[in-house]
Amino acid sequence: MKRHLAAALVVAAILAPTLAQQQEPFEPDGYRTDNYRAPVPPTLAGARVLTTAEAEAIWREKRGAFIDVMPRPPKPRNLPAGTVWRDTPRFDIPGSIWLPDTGYGTLPPAMDDYFRRGLERASHGSKSALLVIYCLADCWMSWNAAKRALAHGYANVAWYPEGTDGWERAKLVTSEAQPEPRPDEGR
Repeated sequence: MKRHLAAALVVAAILAPTLAQQQEPFEPDGYRTDNYRAPVPPTLAGARVLTTAEAEAIWREKRGAFIDVMPRPPKPRNLPAGTVWRDTPRFDIPGSIWLPDTGYGTLPPAMDDYFRRGLERASHGSKSALLVIYCLADCWMSWNAAKRALAHGYANVAWYPEGTDGWERAKLVTSEAQPEPRPDEGR
């Protein structure tokens, strides 16, 4: 009996790393187009992946532009008169530019242009400026947006996968954000 138990433990020890690797999300070739709130891969080819401590250092030293891509439902166009609409407040890393809805796997041309213009503004027109892109933990929106920034020619992209969840867990300051006006908002 002890031999069987020992053999089972040896097999389990050998297989455990393999099984753990199989559980880790892989980095897809394209963009993630569904189930955006799910575990993300530990890498993004071409981008630097940041820990909270690294993101905080960049923020404190003002070495990069922080871009929040947390989605935000737009105000419905056909609300009955007198209906009160209250946006859900978003608290993000202070000084960030909030470009909501730019992390979806597929963007309509107007939203892709909105994203490009936001990146240009954040980078002051420099494709080599450091861009730190984030959302929440386990959010493919930030992974997609960082990948898209690379595809648009930005060479210094950092992805902060823990996003505001990691930032708040570290007890770092957040501030209430207002999104950049979207093309469909007519502002």
